[in-house]
Amino acid sequence: MKGNWAIYGRHRVLPLLVLGFASGLPLALTSGTLQAWATVEQVSLQNIGFLTLVGTAYTLKFLWAPLIDRWAPPWLGRRRSWVFLTQWLLAASIAAMGLFSPSAELHVLALLAVWVAFLSATQDIAFDAYSTDVLRHDERAAGAALKVMGYRLAMVVSGGLALIIADQWLGWGAMYMLMGALMALASLATLWAPEPEQAVAAPRRLREAVVEPLREFFGRPGAWAILLLIIFYKLGDAFAGALSTTFLLRGAGFDVTEVGMVNKVFGLAATIIGALAGGAFMARMGLYRALMWFGILQAVSNLGYWALAITPPYLLSMASVVAVENLCGGLGTAAFVALLMGLCQAQFSATQFALLSALSAVGRTYLAGPLTPVLVGWLGWPEFFLGTVLIALPGLWLLWLMRNLIQRLDAPV
Repeated sequence: MKGNWAIYGRHRVLPLLVLGFASGLPLALTSGTLQAWATVEQVSLQNIGFLTLVGTAYTLKFLWAPLIDRWAPPWLGRRRSWVFLTQWLLAASIAAMGLFSPSAELHVLALLAVWVAFLSATQDIAFDAYSTDVLRHDERAAGAALKVMGYRLAMVVSGGLALIIADQWLGWGAMYMLMGALMALASLATLWAPEPEQAVAAPRRLREAVVEPLREFFGRPGAWAILLLIIFYKLGDAFAGALSTTFLLRGAGFDVTEVGMVNKVFGLAATIIGALAGGAFMARMGLYRALMWFGILQAVSNLGYWALAITPPYLLSMASVVAVENLCGGLGTAAFVALLMGLCQAQFSATQFALLSALSAVGRTYLAGPLTPVLVGWLGWPEFFLGTVLIALPGLWLLWLMRNLIQRLDAPV
């Protein structure tokens, strides 16, 4: 077992922790943290609502992913050059946000936030492609785990910690400048990170970068079944989590402080532990077995919310349920991201990963989000959470049907 954990110290794997941190840092600064700043400065609710559109770039990033596949700046290699360039542009742009005030210059600040979101989405495209290209097949789960860990830590820093820094110590403007400095510091990991062992030539023409990733993917046997698997694998988890905070407050009867403390502390810690454990265990289990067992655990862990719905609101019960659910979710996420990496061809990894990751959000955004309130109103909380276990079963069934294909992805190249 010691060897499984040692995989995190490999030169190709360890830098992904800091690069994952850089990937996650801008998100809250252009969403929740920015909204909090605008709220403190008495910006109207209508204008604060307008700020929610800032993050549109994250859902549309597949549109310019072919450009990242086709061209690269002339330094640091095909993927790291884009990562490094966007990190320094982000550092300057995030710091520049601190020069403006939401109450006096909201439009300028909103435009800067849109620019930051675009740069951040571009960094994500290049970073996902880099991690797909640089990791050996047996390192994918460990790399995915460190990416998740770094991203979640960045969300804590740029979300909760940033609010404390702004309110208690530096003020809002200086806090944004500090976050820009953190991004610049994180770029050092890009210089340290190695190039992929096998250099892959970029597409020769833009048309090839746009068309060939789709032609290559849909030319594979079982391509449509793969897409359905990507949508359904974490669907039960998505339904259970869609209104989890609302359930804990209204359905289970906990207060805001209790829910905030447990979700921030136990939820984050359990997700990180789950992701790291998933990476270590998958080195021994293989991709298919990890996806199956972690998928079953994801489904079964939803029963904890069912138990909370039918029992009195004890803090220890909530902490245990949130910890177990996030632990199992972290396990599943590590294996799922490793699956996405394995499905990408190196020449088109930026475009294919962007497309597959966008597709993986379909269930959460367009199914779980709109349908969860309807199902809760129809069934009630206890029956709804029992239903989420059933919602997870089609994904597991698809996984079983495609076991031979997924086992081939796990074979050494």
